[in-house]
Amino acid sequence: MARAEPLLLLRVDEAPLASLDDWAGHCATALAAGERLLTLFGRPATGQAGPAEQVITTAVLQGADGQLRLLRGCGPRGAAFASLTPSYAAAQLFERELWEQTGLQPAGHPWLKPVRYEGLRQQQMAGHPFFKVRGPEVHEVGVGPIHASVIEPGHFRFMCHGEQVHHLEIQLGYQHRGVEPLLLKRPPLALTPLVECIAGDTSIAHAWAYCAAVEALAGCAPGPAVDRVRGVALELERVAMHLVALTGLATDIAFLQGGASYGRLRTAIINATQRVCGSRFGRGWLRPGGLRFGLTPALRQDLLATLAAFTKDLAEVNALMRGARSVRSRFRAVGVVSQQAARDIGLTGLAARASGVALDSRASLPGWLYSAHPAALLTEASGDCWSRLTLRMREIDESLRWLRELLAAPALDLDSAATTAPRALAGLAPDTLCLSLREGFRGPVLHALETDAEGRLLHYKVQDPSLQNWFGLALALRGNDISDFPVCNKSFDLSYCGSDL
Repeated sequence: MARAEPLLLLRVDEAPLASLDDWAGHCATALAAGERLLTLFGRPATGQAGPAEQVITTAVLQGADGQLRLLRGCGPRGAAFASLTPSYAAAQLFERELWEQTGLQPAGHPWLKPVRYEGLRQQQMAGHPFFKVRGPEVHEVGVGPIHASVIEPGHFRFMCHGEQVHHLEIQLGYQHRGVEPLLLKRPPLALTPLVECIAGDTSIAHAWAYCAAVEALAGCAPGPAVDRVRGVALELERVAMHLVALTGLATDIAFLQGGASYGRLRTAIINATQRVCGSRFGRGWLRPGGLRFGLTPALRQDLLATLAAFTKDLAEVNALMRGARSVRSRFRAVGVVSQQAARDIGLTGLAARASGVALDSRASLPGWLYSAHPAALLTEASGDCWSRLTLRMREIDESLRWLRELLAAPALDLDSAATTAPRALAGLAPDTLCLSLREGFRGPVLHALETDAEGRLLHYKVQDPSLQNWFGLALALRGNDISDFPVCNKSFDLSYCGSDL
């Protein structure tokens, strides 16, 4: 069986356009057969405008063998198709976004409403149709969009009976950044600085997904040394950002030893990244065709020394955190998302794995790098805040093992990447669609690029895992006290800007 790659490249004529009804039917058949929906999006057909404008839809599915495939359809703007959501709840957000951006109508969607209030809808956010829970002594609590700390805007509407939350609805989309249209306004090989800022704590994952897509479209293969160094960058980012969540979880319950120690340890990791590339968040490290900064022997030894000291201190603070009765009492059985619920609503990444759903694209789509240097697929079963806390600790340990194995092996070629300047890539292949995934610390980061007949970028779709996981946070609050929200929120540790494109 062919190795599953985190990348799919095909000419658009290899994915013929079905009618809108047939496309929806093909998607339903694939989902009924057990395939997983990774994304679903649309774009206007080129060269048309007005009432007759056609919309091209794309669904990306992953089979049990890990292989990716596309289903594409076409229909006039405003046309209807049978909604997938009543049978496959994981499609609900994708269909809402498709309707908001293209005007296509998912007929039978249980509650069709905007995701981000884009374009002409921007002035309608105040009229958002929040779900209402009615009954004696039921009351609403609204939090945000402006918060009492330095975080991005988002509104949380709690429906409570006393202190217990019956329902939480999360409304995002206050920034209207216009990321995807902006990515079409610059040359396709000069987009890295923009891509790195899509979600600032996921700079490496987004940059690698973009670089891999552009390289595939240009027919460029950077080579094993570059892939290994990119893997090192990605795992350092995973370690650092899991530590952010652990810091927040410890701080939210006033476990000061954990809050102070995890913050200090994160600084050690991001400072090590800065010594390699000049940025604590890895910005400027990756570029299409190669790397701006490689791992010289001196830098390899510096990273190994940092990881050795870090590992000892991390084990000590993890033992303190997990051994404290107050921590166990505060996190266990709080914010539970069952395995079945996680599957039904399409949770992905760490949030899914913490509910026992074994999803990690490093395992299902390992490509060359993670086939040669596997990373263990880790899960927890309880689906609560304790599970998400524990899984972060375990994933950090696994990333540290992976990094040490790679950096300490003298036979592995990392040195040639130190002098690999980004290659002058040729033009992009015409009439081609490329889908690229990389497993960031929250989950799979997805970039889909499509070119026109001249090889220019025609469409650029970006998906951060936060988009799918915010509804998991809303579900986790049901039946919990409203005072549990801070720890549940931090246990998911999702990105506002990653959803607000």
